[in-house]
Amino acid sequence: MSRVDEELAAAVEASEASAEAQPVNGPEAEIARPRPKRSLGLLIGLLVSGGAILALVFTNFKDAAIYSKGVDALLKEQDKYKGRNVRVEGMLVKGTLMRREQPCEYRFKIQKQDAVLPVRYSACVVPDTFRDMPGMDVAVTAEGKLADNGSFEASNIMAKCPSKYEMQERAKKGEAAPHVGTVPAAIDSVSAKQ
Repeated sequence: MSRVDEELAAAVEASEASAEAQPVNGPEAEIARPRPKRSLGLLIGLLVSGGAILALVFTNFKDAAIYSKGVDALLKEQDKYKGRNVRVEGMLVKGTLMRREQPCEYRFKIQKQDAVLPVRYSACVVPDTFRDMPGMDVAVTAEGKLADNGSFEASNIMAKCPSKYEMQERAKKGEAAPHVGTVPAAIDSVSAKQ
């Protein structure tokens, strides 16, 4: 053998010896190493946290649910809904809408079929469409709780305005929209000058 072959063989032997002495870095090393137990602890922690969140959601959801009923259905099952959040729907009874200044409060009655429910709304602001207009039926939806005395304590009120097509038909007959009030003469004359 020539000297080049001897040097090459010696270099190969030296590199193999140094490779055996060094630890293996690669996929073989990960297989041989045991997995840490912290991933199991992390999984258990995540499951406990998820369970706690679900428990909070389901226990608080019971109070957040709002049942939607008509006046007649609510009064038939009033024992079932006392103290619960309810959305009740009906028509405003003509002539029952009253407002008190101090403290601000609206009282009125709504009905569906033959059932009539007195409603108390402790707020100063109501929707523009919530008016007792002669010749117009106003559909009212009130959210709140049924009181022990049989009245309804509303926390929110919505009044349904007639559709624009219905209002166009009524306007042809000379009726005004329920949310349109009368304009004082002083304001009317100022707007006419502009």
